[in-house]
Amino acid sequence: MPEVRSARVAYSPVTLAPMTPLAALPSPSTAVWQVGPFPIRAYALCIIVGIMVACVVTEHRLRRRGVAPGAVLDIAIWAVPAGIIGARIYHVITSPEKYFGAGGQPLKAFAIWEGGLGIWGAVAGGAIGAWIAARQLGIPLVVVADALAPGLPVAQAVGRLGNWFNNELYGGPTSLPWGLQVHVMDRDNPGHALRDDAGNPVLEPGLYHPAFLYEALWNVGVAGLVLALDRKLRLGRGRAFALYVMGYTAGRFWIEMMRTDEANHILGLRLNVWTAALVFLGALVYFVRVRGPREYLVPIGAPAAPVPPAGGDVSQVDLAAAEAGPRQVAPEGYRVVDEEQFRAYRQTGTLPDEEPAAADEQPAMPDEEPAAADAATTPADADATASARDRDS
Repeated sequence: MPEVRSARVAYSPVTLAPMTPLAALPSPSTAVWQVGPFPIRAYALCIIVGIMVACVVTEHRLRRRGVAPGAVLDIAIWAVPAGIIGARIYHVITSPEKYFGAGGQPLKAFAIWEGGLGIWGAVAGGAIGAWIAARQLGIPLVVVADALAPGLPVAQAVGRLGNWFNNELYGGPTSLPWGLQVHVMDRDNPGHALRDDAGNPVLEPGLYHPAFLYEALWNVGVAGLVLALDRKLRLGRGRAFALYVMGYTAGRFWIEMMRTDEANHILGLRLNVWTAALVFLGALVYFVRVRGPREYLVPIGAPAAPVPPAGGDVSQVDLAAAEAGPRQVAPEGYRVVDEEQFRAYRQTGTLPDEEPAAADEQPAMPDEEPAAADAATTPADADATASARDRDS
């Protein structure tokens, strides 16, 4: 294909006709729409919708653990911006030549709407933001992570549709019936396909593996896996999130191998292939070594929760029913309890007693200390004590 230097190029219909497949997945020729002076970008919309989906799922799961309604919004205020910043930083660090190399445009490093967000940086940055918010709310970070575990891969699946609009993140050529048509995007008009003299969008020759679709479907499967095993094994202490990480990185490993877009390589493999392998091993070690029951939370410094209907699994209790009454006051914090204590709290509205060791933290005196104290008492001290008793009597 000749090098494209203008927004409109003449292409012969006779040349393109044999390349037209009998069955293929189409790609949008437009990824941005102008509404007055404001551009509406498909990539940004997909990211926003994905974040909303993750928030809804996380809010539902946090309520089942005893967290007051609306906490996910307080967490998202910190986690979402930190996640986007982290995602962009990772992308720029791992692909610096696009912005700081020969012919690079440094200001493009801030153009996140044109694509380029690394999931590894998103998780790291989002975790920092969530940790800050969780500390303010008095919620253990592992509870937030486990609540987020199935919602995050669904959000990623929705976000991958943005790559479809941008005609990016595809694999090598294929003859499969679900092969992807890819447009030649116009560099002088970002978000739009290059067009020929007849006004038709120009396609790359042949079909390509829709790697973005493979990852989206894989992520939906990971979300289902986390939900199923979490319900069966009653995972806690961050193990549900570790399961998500293992599932996601396992898929990212083989999907990354088929991508053909530019990337930095180490020992012949793409950087993200190594990252996926290392993160998978770290999550596996955490999942195997960490043990313990699922954590539930009871509020500190808030009115007692209403009593739900008797019976049923505590994880199925609808804590949103309380919203029908007066607006709940946000608690000062939370105390971690086990499932039995949480069940009793939901049934009676009475906070469980503190653990005996936590209620009285006075250190026990060694057995030999009283004897040593007696031995240190002098006869003069004994006479003074006896005289004091005689005066009192």
